[in-house]
Amino acid sequence: MEKIFVIGLGYIGLPTAAMFSKAGYEVIGYDANPEVGKKLEAGEDLVEAGVQDLVNRGLESGKLRIVSDYEKADVFIICVPTPINEDKTPNMAMVRAAAEAVAGVLERGNTVVLESTSPPGTCNKLIAPIIEEKTGFKAEEDYFLAHSPERVIPGNIVYELVHNERIVGGYGEKSAQKVKGLYQSFVQAEILTTDTTTAEAAKLMENTYRDVNIAFANEALRVAKDLGINVWEMIHLANRHPRVNILTPGPGVGGHCIAVDPWFIANLSPSAQMISMARRTNDTMPTYTGQAIEGILDKGKLAILGLAFKANTDDFRGSPILDLVAYLDQAGYDLALTDPYGEGKTLGGRDLLPLEEALEGADLLVLAVDHKAYKDLDFKALGDKMAQKKVFDTRNVLNREDLEALGFDYYLLGDGRHA
Repeated sequence: MEKIFVIGLGYIGLPTAAMFSKAGYEVIGYDANPEVGKKLEAGEDLVEAGVQDLVNRGLESGKLRIVSDYEKADVFIICVPTPINEDKTPNMAMVRAAAEAVAGVLERGNTVVLESTSPPGTCNKLIAPIIEEKTGFKAEEDYFLAHSPERVIPGNIVYELVHNERIVGGYGEKSAQKVKGLYQSFVQAEILTTDTTTAEAAKLMENTYRDVNIAFANEALRVAKDLGINVWEMIHLANRHPRVNILTPGPGVGGHCIAVDPWFIANLSPSAQMISMARRTNDTMPTYTGQAIEGILDKGKLAILGLAFKANTDDFRGSPILDLVAYLDQAGYDLALTDPYGEGKTLGGRDLLPLEEALEGADLLVLAVDHKAYKDLDFKALGDKMAQKKVFDTRNVLNREDLEALGFDYYLLGDGRHA
């Protein structure tokens, strides 16, 4: 059985390492941040429960071990982050560093897989040249090279790693088939093969499609205000058409995928006009939401409910709500932040408070993330803690009639009828 070396033990790398160890491979995990390895060896939970169970089993069985430096292996899987710079260009420093380190231990016949979401051409124009310069090895002749992007969602990673169809883009046909066989050890769905650049582009387009659709919904929200109608009702009615599926508007798009990947395309292709416009539309939603709040309350204390970039997760990376908080802070509001997945954490220099503490003396409750925990709140008790009984629902999850019966003033993002 081949030995697999996984580089980057984060949101994707750790689950990938755990799945291969479960499949029987000897797996070696490495992360440039030494604290990650220390926490894993100390038994700390770093990922969602299902993944963590697999990780713990792998560590206990010896099939998975954590190291602090590169070593020889048969397969190297690169799972490092690919963020964007402030100017929206891709930051490939971590992929470059990983490729250079792999080249230092690579042997003929080895396999290199890029899982990191990357701009089209990364395998062919960045990784392959680095390895050839440092080793003289040519991809497809001396070693195998492929891109196989993840397609999972936080909260359901284990199931989706196994059951989602997977793409493998090979530098050549031999590389594609070699890496396809590798993932067949645990993927039960179809594995589709293509070339590296097409695979890289397909992954980006999956997330870009969602970003453009959400931007359409957010533009519809603004249109609805101009027309004096409720965007949520309008979308519900439009989606009753059998070939229409408008996604959900909201105070912004965040995270490490949908808000990032479209820029990889926009930076490479001058034809990506709609993609660039959609990204700019979604990037302005925190400001638009902040301005809506200013129209409700010109000063006072705001209780912001939910800071994660996605409902029912503890992932705060790239959350648009943090941009909204920055806007409101600049506008001079007294802010109290709370999130059921973040009590005790500090974000942007602010402590996340227990819900009731955040609402104490608040003039406006802003429901910013539609966590399940917020759908059955005791608003009668919570209203007694507030200075003013006002609610601004940015996700259309609360019941207007129930809240108004309790004496609340209810405001809904995208409801032009009550603007």
